[in-house]
Amino acid sequence: MLPAGFGLELDPAVRRPRHEVLVGGAPIRVLRLSAAGAAMVDSWAEGGPVGRGPGAQALAGRLLDGGLAHPRPGAAAHPGPHDVTVVVPVRDDQSGLSATLAAVGKVGAVVVVDDGSVRPITADQAPGATLIGRRTAGGPAAARNAGWRMAATEIVLFLDADCAPAPGCLATLLPHFADPQLAAVAPRVQAGAGGATPAWLAAYEKLRSPLDLGLHEAPVRPGSAVPYVPTAALALRREALEQTGGFDEALRFGEDVDLVWRLGKRGWRVRYDPSASVTHPARPSASRWLAQRYQYGRAAAPLAARHGRDVAPVASNPWSAAAWGLAAAGHPAAAAAVTVGTSAVLARRAGSDLVTARTLAGLALTGDVRAGPALAEAVRRAWLPPALILAATSSRKGRSSAWPALVAALTVPAAAEWMTGRVDASLPRGRPPSGDLPGDHPGPPDLGLVTWVALRLADDLAYQAGVWSGALTARSAGALLPRF
Repeated sequence: MLPAGFGLELDPAVRRPRHEVLVGGAPIRVLRLSAAGAAMVDSWAEGGPVGRGPGAQALAGRLLDGGLAHPRPGAAAHPGPHDVTVVVPVRDDQSGLSATLAAVGKVGAVVVVDDGSVRPITADQAPGATLIGRRTAGGPAAARNAGWRMAATEIVLFLDADCAPAPGCLATLLPHFADPQLAAVAPRVQAGAGGATPAWLAAYEKLRSPLDLGLHEAPVRPGSAVPYVPTAALALRREALEQTGGFDEALRFGEDVDLVWRLGKRGWRVRYDPSASVTHPARPSASRWLAQRYQYGRAAAPLAARHGRDVAPVASNPWSAAAWGLAAAGHPAAAAAVTVGTSAVLARRAGSDLVTARTLAGLALTGDVRAGPALAEAVRRAWLPPALILAATSSRKGRSSAWPALVAALTVPAAAEWMTGRVDASLPRGRPPSGDLPGDHPGPPDLGLVTWVALRLADDLAYQAGVWSGALTARSAGALLPRF
């Protein structure tokens, strides 16, 4: 039960076409309210507490879990810094460890796990911390498991050795744990300056780091605007770790995604709060940058084996996908007919409520348009081989439209980012940015157009190479299939 004094704030993108109707969230849903429910939402919008009644608690939970509203814990009782153990896994990165320990404020305890460094970390290199030395490297999951199992506090804060929390980061995260159903909350992880990082790569990572999930708070779950969070910086309730058994040590990459999704399946909430931030340096070279993306891609197959279509390279309305497929095949009139028809059907489902019907029709049209960039992203990150085969084996008339469509999918979204200045770091792979909120980074990237497009393509193709490598190793196409 949410405590007394706990408040909510509607997401800025939520529409309220009628007093008793809310439209929003991710995926978008229509929530029809009773008169009492509408009055509750009015009260919360004015800063009132959720209240202790079962109806208020149930409605608040639906809004939080659907992404229609966000928590405002207020003065509700929550854990303090003395209730936190910071766990820092490290391997062959003494300088990164020192930077992280220097940035950690006063907490209950600090545990450093040396995961088989060639030159083992010594106690004097981890001042004030309990040091766990592992003779052989077991990977991040094993190191983090060893660390949190040493913790005697209610909250465990995982920080990678080279992450530096901004002042006030922990003070921002801890109030979220006033919600007893919350298992974890993540700050925004922004790319920081790395001494050995090339200037062009630092400029790119500043805007497109896979750890940076953007400016907009959200629930974390498959289908949300923020479907995963990295364990580079993540605060977790120890009770939730005990229930799930912690990280899956069989996963070398993607262990954080797996843990978050398992928590959700057990009924826990996970939040992303970008008002708290942590810096993390970019990779020091192009080869290590591409290797990181490749390994992230390889994680898709084992995640698909555990979580099915939650790992899909794109989640799309089948009619939106059909419309774009028709357009790519050279049938724009048929594509337009599908788009208009599906919008009309969705509006009709609203019944006699014409105001809501118009809102839904507009959302359907907007969704069809935004499906294009999402499908293009899937081509760049998963479907390029079959797309090439399809384009090459099409009829002469089909090839005349298929090849331009393929080239457009590979280049136009990145070029549009550069020209409009809408490089949205909150863009989870396969999801278009919101058109209702400003871009995360106004103004063009600090790189030339050709350089930007080339780097975006290299980023996506390295990830795609990992996806296919993992799929072939697992002998499963699960990570390549869409979710409709």
